[in-house]
Amino acid sequence: MILDFLNIIDFKKWYEKKKCKKTSNVFNSKENVIIHKIIDGDTIKINETSIRLLGINTPEKGEMYYEEAKEFLQNLILNQTVELEYGKERYDKYNRILAYVFFNNKNINIKIVEDGFANYYFPSGKDKYYFEFKEAWKNCIQSNKNLCEKSTNKCAKCINLKGFDYKKELIILKNICSFDCDLNNWELKAQGRKILKLNFSMGPNNEKIIEFKEIWNQDTNTLFLRDNEFKLVLWKDY
Repeated sequence: MILDFLNIIDFKKWYEKKKCKKTSNVFNSKENVIIHKIIDGDTIKINETSIRLLGINTPEKGEMYYEEAKEFLQNLILNQTVELEYGKERYDKYNRILAYVFFNNKNINIKIVEDGFANYYFPSGKDKYYFEFKEAWKNCIQSNKNLCEKSTNKCAKCINLKGFDYKKELIILKNICSFDCDLNNWELKAQGRKILKLNFSMGPNNEKIIEFKEIWNQDTNTLFLRDNEFKLVLWKDY
């Protein structure tokens, strides 16, 4: 009956009639819906209402794996009946509804991370699923696929993350090898959208202090360093 109901009226109007609070400390709201459109790897639509998938961040249009992430999600849930589980915050700054998506009793958000089409992303802090997402990312690293594919650059084992001060927004990289490392066109990425392109070389045992302006979270932060072929050099969470 609820599926027919959702096909008749706009989902968002129906959703707001449920009088859900803007924020909540518990996961106590779940609904069954049909997915009508896939916008990208982490955004879907039910009628005209946008749903932003919680716990993940997939590549933007023009970035590597953008199309693959979108297609992966399409193949999983487009035109399927899924269960939405809403998080502690109900909307993002773009007024999209925030939710976890379950299909056949499986958390699709986590599966996207595990298959290497997203990094885990918790800008509002950890929730009850956080460690499952982190474990999914580790499994992806072990599988060495897509966004988790390890760099084979000769300097990948040379560059270490020596320090990170989110309050001062400073990152310290160190070249522990006995030869120069060219980091031009490498990039540092925070867990969200912010990307910092690198344009320098590092001599043997040299350190480099980098200012990285980002909205850092006191509860959880993650950094990713990729080489000039977009392969993963290192990642670190705090």
